[in-house]
Amino acid sequence: MITSGFTNAPVSQFLVFGIVIGALIASLTDTRYYIHIQVVPHIWKYGQFWRFLTWQICFTNSTEVLFAAVSLYNLRVIERLWGSRKFASFLLATLPYTTLLPPLILTFILRPLTFGRLNFLPAGPTPIIFALLANYYAAIPYTYRYKIAPYSSPPPAISSSSPNAAQTATSIWAKSITFTSKATTYLPPLQLALSQFPGSLLGAAVGWAIGTAYRRDVLPYASSWRVPGWMVGEEKKRGFEGLRARLDAEREREGAGGGLATGILAGETQGGQTRQRRTLGDMVAEQFRGRG
Repeated sequence: MITSGFTNAPVSQFLVFGIVIGALIASLTDTRYYIHIQVVPHIWKYGQFWRFLTWQICFTNSTEVLFAAVSLYNLRVIERLWGSRKFASFLLATLPYTTLLPPLILTFILRPLTFGRLNFLPAGPTPIIFALLANYYAAIPYTYRYKIAPYSSPPPAISSSSPNAAQTATSIWAKSITFTSKATTYLPPLQLALSQFPGSLLGAAVGWAIGTAYRRDVLPYASSWRVPGWMVGEEKKRGFEGLRARLDAEREREGAGGGLATGILAGETQGGQTRQRRTLGDMVAEQFRGRG
């Protein structure tokens, strides 16, 4: 069953709301101009190397915020596949690579090779989104295929003196393009990668490469490292499982004649013999008529 919303995806929900709120705060405080990177003058003239660490905090364009939020919402299926703990571990383990590699590549490789033509790196966590997209491409299968063609049936014959020209025209109109159910998921990230070309495309390419490297266990210690369970609420789930295990153990112990059970299990053991577990309807009814 396909669930909607952020069911079983709390980390994805945090990312979506964080992107929107971060962009809103940057706009209200007029700090959008301190997030993006221009190698000259920010790095070589003013020495603002701290921008290497802060350029992924938020997007500064409302269009980019929209496409990033839609992209992360579509990619929440990765968190459901991996679990929240591995999903959060992936984001934190790849964060140093997605943060430092794009500005370093731009500063020391691309800008010198292009004689200063490539000088701008837009703000926003585009590499993180494309690192997730690379794993979505590799791990999530499509459910169906469909084709888009100019005509549902071959077009009428074209009268021409040359039969080869007519055959060529017919073959062109008969061609179709095949898409899968995942095609629409790639459209918002694609728009995000081309929004501030070529700087945004650099972040997207680096993010895709990092996501692929993570999946192939190329990044050192990234695949095996995990965040503590309490960060994503797993300790709370374990607490409920432990309580259920203790109740089951109490039921087995009291059913063997070790004494009378109390509380919830009191109505399930009588005279040293275990009764069948009561249903919820029986328990509600006994609250009104009393126990016999």
